[in-house]
Amino acid sequence: MLSTLIATILLSPALDSAPPIPPSEFTEVGHTKDDLKVVKERVKKKQAILLDVREQPEWADGHLEHAKSLPMSVVRSGKLTKEQQKYLPKGKPIYLHCLGGSRVLAVSKMLKDKGYDIRPLKAGYPVLLKAGFEKAKPKPPSLTTPGK
Repeated sequence: MLSTLIATILLSPALDSAPPIPPSEFTEVGHTKDDLKVVKERVKKKQAILLDVREQPEWADGHLEHAKSLPMSVVRSGKLTKEQQKYLPKGKPIYLHCLGGSRVLAVSKMLKDKGYDIRPLKAGYPVLLKAGFEKAKPKPPSLTTPGK
């Protein structure tokens, strides 16, 4: 009886936890079918991660407010920094985006094999902006003066 009670408590979801996010369905090519409004809401509520797999110069030209940069070249090399490794939690969906939806498929294959819930978006950066994803504001220049 006591073991049944303990098992029930341990296996029951926490009362304050968010409902689990259902598995994604995918297109024949491999993009997630998750609706962009749902993706935006999950990312905003920190129920999911949004990774930009474009290369650093593209990221520097503009990126989404809640996205993290994880360039395809870094994933391919396998040399992720500790900070970049934090972008890959095992317990949350990880949405990938690039410019046009192709690179995400290659990165998706690399990361899915490691057990992550990867959901590549067909929509690229310009489409995501049009869909209402917020563009990150440029950071103000540093107040320190070089040479002083």
